[in-house]
Amino acid sequence: MALAEKFKQSDLYIDGVWRAEQVSVTLPKLTRKFEEFRPGGLNRPIKVDMGGEALEAEWTAGGWVRDVINGFGATSIDAQLLRFVASFQDDSTGAVHSWEAVIGGRHEEIDLGESKPGEDTEMKCKTAVAFYSLHRDGEELVYIDVLALIERYGGRDIMEAHRAALGRA
Repeated sequence: MALAEKFKQSDLYIDGVWRAEQVSVTLPKLTRKFEEFRPGGLNRPIKVDMGGEALEAEWTAGGWVRDVINGFGATSIDAQLLRFVASFQDDSTGAVHSWEAVIGGRHEEIDLGESKPGEDTEMKCKTAVAFYSLHRDGEELVYIDVLALIERYGGRDIMEAHRAALGRA
């Protein structure tokens, strides 16, 4: 019987530098914008794909992270690179799998929360995402580069024909 893989360990890298922070992350939701369309001859509308919704990530780090605070107010859309690496374990086999999410963007919100002497601190961040990739054991599952008009899911680039049509291939 296969059991679900369970989250075990994680690391955070900011602009390529390892941070010894406790981190939790909500990765970008993959959402599509659909619009109802009812052409003649159909009894009900169908939903037509109008592209993806804006991507954002929310994450929390134990303590205050100077490099993130310094990156706030960046003027370029992909100013800071965040790399979340996690290990998941399949308890039925003992196999450990690596998951890696890379996010390029700029911070929309930084919340340093409440601080009290003798208690842990944390900071919560909301990051507007321009680049997102997700890999499991080195296999690319998701690759989105908004500015380059690239979107790959399971290796299939759904924007390739559009780039070619625009002369950007």
